[in-house]
Amino acid sequence: MHYPKIESSHFTENRKRLAALMTADSAAILNSNDIMPTNADGTMKFVQNSDLYYLTGILQEESVLLLYPQAPDEKSREILFIRDYNPDLEVWEGKKLSPADATEISGIKTVYELSKFDDVLGDILCRVNNLYINNNEHDRASNIVETRELRFINSCKNKYPLHNYLRLAPLIYSLRVIKQPWEAELTQKACDLTGKGFRRVLEFVKPGVYEYQVEAELAHEFIRWGSSFADYEPIIAAGENSCFLHYIKNDCKCEDGDILLIDAAAGYSNYNADMTRTIPVNGKFTKRQREIYDAVLRALRGTIAEMKPGKTVKELQLVTRELIAKELVDLKLLKTADIKDITNKSPEFKKYYPHDVSHFLGLAVHDIGDFNVPMRAGMLLTCEPGIYIREEKLGVRLENNILITENGNKDLMSAIPLEADEIENIMNS
Repeated sequence: MHYPKIESSHFTENRKRLAALMTADSAAILNSNDIMPTNADGTMKFVQNSDLYYLTGILQEESVLLLYPQAPDEKSREILFIRDYNPDLEVWEGKKLSPADATEISGIKTVYELSKFDDVLGDILCRVNNLYINNNEHDRASNIVETRELRFINSCKNKYPLHNYLRLAPLIYSLRVIKQPWEAELTQKACDLTGKGFRRVLEFVKPGVYEYQVEAELAHEFIRWGSSFADYEPIIAAGENSCFLHYIKNDCKCEDGDILLIDAAAGYSNYNADMTRTIPVNGKFTKRQREIYDAVLRALRGTIAEMKPGKTVKELQLVTRELIAKELVDLKLLKTADIKDITNKSPEFKKYYPHDVSHFLGLAVHDIGDFNVPMRAGMLLTCEPGIYIREEKLGVRLENNILITENGNKDLMSAIPLEADEIENIMNS
């Protein structure tokens, strides 16, 4: 996959901002992710640890970053460890990063092979009392697989039991949640490529095609521009499947009269877009489909208008519930009595709107961020209301990506077709 060159100064600045948050007399360690096994000698595609990438730009396995901001020797303040050179493995896997390569990418001048890590760490821990250690602290993470980070935590505490161990996640998450201009630009690129893929799909979809063929059209468009799918499985859901929130089988035929829900987007240089659109398979919404579509579109627009500094995501969720509730009553799916308390969804309300409207976006599709903290300029979130009617085999969800600004917000997907008339016109052109 093609990754555009990102200036090493961006990663250097990220490390400086993190170092400024660290307590005195401390060091920090961040590990790359593991290569995960499948079966026999197979492995999954490598996915880098987002925190390590944020601080270094390094996408290679078996990499470790050591930060020691107050080191007397300037060369020891930032140390990057990379996989040892192995000419036998190179025959199979191709070239890995050299120290010079790693320096060019990360801006870190001191680069060692990983075999030196234990000795260097032991020397530094003789000088500091505090060690920041990293772990995946996302509130939705199950963390049932032992990661490289967790193995390091366990071995380090066993070997150095008298040190004071501190959580790195709160510090780095406070930085990652506010996107720098260059991060917003990369996300905009991912959104633009998502739009290219969606327009391709609009010209392709017709009765008789299969969901996986629609997925293939998106893959073709993304890859031809040096992109890939964002880091979630594409949802291509026709007919009743549109009512299943995380449907990923993508193996059914798109029938005449079906609605097709597409929750799929591009990822670009590790930054993710996250788009949902709902289209008529035959190119023309039925009267009922159009009623539901326009209801969700009004909820989308009404919610985006409230995405601005000072409001929390929790408060935003209530805004959307109010909007959806009104639409469900107008559509005669609910009675007013069913939605008296939107802070706690009634079973009747939850039947048609089971999820909430927004999550943070960035190096992960469900990126880090606190729903109880007021939104600030630089935060990047999704907006994705929906209505799902199982008894009618009809689900509609619409989703755009919103960058919070000083005076309101910027819709990074404003150029992607959204109005029902525009979608029909493109499909029938």
